[in-house]
Amino acid sequence: MLAKIGNFVKANESQIILVVAVILVSLLSFSLGYITAKNEGAQTLKIIDQE
Repeated sequence: MLAKIGNFVKANESQIILVVAVILVSLLSFSLGYITAKNEGAQTLKIIDQE
């Protein structure tokens, strides 16, 4: 059973790496968008110059 899995991984190594890379980029893009959207709703700090 493990030999079949090993042969499958060796035969399809480039496709497996491509799928993993696409998944990682998708997750990174989602997390960056989530963080950006979360920060847009926050109130900004306003500094008023008082003389």
